[in-house]
Amino acid sequence: MDNPKLEAQRREKDQFFKSHPQSPLMPQQQERFNGLRYYDYNPQLDLTVTADPFSDGEFVMIQTTTGDIRQYKRYGEFRFEVEGTEARLTIYEADYGFFLPFVDAGAGTETYPAGRYLEPEYLGNNRFHVDFNHAYSPYCAYNEGWSCPITPAENRLKVAIRAGEMMPVGDWVEGGD
Repeated sequence: MDNPKLEAQRREKDQFFKSHPQSPLMPQQQERFNGLRYYDYNPQLDLTVTADPFSDGEFVMIQTTTGDIRQYKRYGEFRFEVEGTEARLTIYEADYGFFLPFVDAGAGTETYPAGRYLEPEYLGNNRFHVDFNHAYSPYCAYNEGWSCPITPAENRLKVAIRAGEMMPVGDWVEGGD
């Protein structure tokens, strides 16, 4: 995806958060909401990857921020490079499609501490479009009223992924500055 289309999507998301009745924000947050923060578009983190599928088709139970448990199938692992450092992540399969939760080295300072999410696009033959420019914070980053899957240990990176949504800040965030 090119930068103008990404910028348009980000503006639409901000408008949704600010004014839509189904926004993840509570009404008092919507009143003060002044937009999400994003990294600049990074074409080097817009990837087409091949996942090495797991042969066991193992299902894992992932705890959420509210203590619930959700079941996901471990689909496969892919490797990629970020600023000269090799990284690897596991893609999970859910009822609604593919799911890629991850925590990067910027978590807690630049990005939401519990991680960010992506829904990789399946291209066939174990290939996926993984565009980290679309990485987003889960709704539980905005207030405690949401239940979000906690990123499994195997998807905690030692390298920063400087693409996508950054940590929300401001007085609109529950417990914000």
